[in-house]
Amino acid sequence: MSDAAARTRLATHRVTNQPAPPGARDLLTEDTPLGEALAREAPAWVARRLAPLGREAGSEEVQALGEAANRHPPELRLFDRHGRRLDEVRYHPAYHALMHLAIDHGWHAVAWQEEGRGGHQAHVAALYLLTQAEPGFCCPITMTHAALPALRQSPAVEARWAPGLLAWDYDPRARPATEKSGLTVGMAMTEKQGGSDVRSNSTRADPLAATRAEPDSPSGSDGWRLTGHKWFCSAPMSDAFLTLAQTDEGLSCFLVPRFTPEGGRNAIELQRLKEKCGNHANASAEIEYRGAWAEAIGEPGRGIATILAMVQQTRLDAATAPVGMMRQALVEAWRHVSERHAFGRALADQPLMRVLLADMAMEVEAGLALSLRAARAFDGAARGEASEAALARLLPTLAKYWHNKRTPAFMAEAMECLGGIGYVEETPLARLYREAPVNSIWEGSGNVICLDLLRVLARHPASLEAVREEIVAARGRQADLDRAWAQLEVELGAAPERLEPRARWLAQRLAQCLQGALLLCHGPPAVAETFCRSRLGGEAGPAYGVLPGDAPLAALLARIGD
Repeated sequence: MSDAAARTRLATHRVTNQPAPPGARDLLTEDTPLGEALAREAPAWVARRLAPLGREAGSEEVQALGEAANRHPPELRLFDRHGRRLDEVRYHPAYHALMHLAIDHGWHAVAWQEEGRGGHQAHVAALYLLTQAEPGFCCPITMTHAALPALRQSPAVEARWAPGLLAWDYDPRARPATEKSGLTVGMAMTEKQGGSDVRSNSTRADPLAATRAEPDSPSGSDGWRLTGHKWFCSAPMSDAFLTLAQTDEGLSCFLVPRFTPEGGRNAIELQRLKEKCGNHANASAEIEYRGAWAEAIGEPGRGIATILAMVQQTRLDAATAPVGMMRQALVEAWRHVSERHAFGRALADQPLMRVLLADMAMEVEAGLALSLRAARAFDGAARGEASEAALARLLPTLAKYWHNKRTPAFMAEAMECLGGIGYVEETPLARLYREAPVNSIWEGSGNVICLDLLRVLARHPASLEAVREEIVAARGRQADLDRAWAQLEVELGAAPERLEPRARWLAQRLAQCLQGALLLCHGPPAVAETFCRSRLGGEAGPAYGVLPGDAPLAALLARIGD
């Protein structure tokens, strides 16, 4: 909330040359690139449904909630006062208010309730807006959204859990799922010895029938008993967790509820909460399964294939969240330089500052274009369109890698625009800077993602062909893109043993070529032409703020908004 009548005349000086306190904003109507991308990629109902969210997420009240949720991290409560085991995480009320904002309006469920009709575009656009309130609470929103494709591989389990997971009702109580109208799902995949190499997981799953003689064994007829640890458990107060464990058939996927079928607390013990660099509003825990009750999901021995249905969804969200964060940082920087004066004029009128912010604005627009194009591919795949299914297999991986590689440097530049005040906690830029690496690490770090990209290209050539069609649609419109794509085609034809050392370059170039093609086909010429010249041309460089001398700065800056 804005401070009322703050004093500007102090004992030794007057407070001048500072931007006005931030006020309420409409995150949808003020975002020209988002409005245009929605008009292009999504049915009309999506923008109409997003309109209230844009106003609410940009309100002073919700912005204050995001700051409070980040400033007051969750706390671990292992026991009650009498020593009985609870294994609970307590969150600040601001966190719960943000969860209500997302779930009570169905943004975790819209992709499935409107599947094939724009639901994925609606979910991705909503996540982009919600991230600008606070990125941390979006983690359980993403996982709850993403769980449905994995659960669909076991229809009986889906039938029991889907109604609660799709309900527009956030219920934070620690209660059995049967006593709640709204449910959330988390993930617990990696282990200390393996990390991303989940095939090395040591957690063991044994059929419950073989262990029922032991004390306190649940009596569910088709259940399993899990024993082992997980190095990261995201959103540990979720109602259930998707996890991987070894069986006689191999690594398999399981759903582990917080409460057993009899209503008792499951043997999921929280060892500690991670003290993370950022992502402070969200809890991440180390856990142990001490004979925890679970039910199998998908085909035995094919746990990785089962969970990949969820990972494809989470990767798209992990590609979109950094774009939302960059948008928030861009607007904060633009607001500051528009009102701050130095050397006789507003910072926004200084040539170097204009070049920098114009370049940053293009990065956000390119990221938004790629994220929403990937979301449209998901809906097309749901309708059975083969080319869209091919794109949906590749684009989340590509976008996750590249958007997250661009975000940390983007946040550093935004902080520099504000100078010293950008580095302190009163602005959102410090927490955005700490948050910037998390989506790159989560669901596969950069090298893992690039290796996965090579795997998709090798096993699913239709995916590359679908990307090729997107880029070829822009052929002849911009010389730098044409040259870059021709070179990339040559590189992609190399022997597999030569591709792996070049995987990062290939991912970067493929992402930038696709972004350039999307902008050329659908964006304003000023944005598209300048993007291709600055990313794919002879003057391309790694730093922001390097644009051609004749770049149309006024046109680029006008798209940031007021």
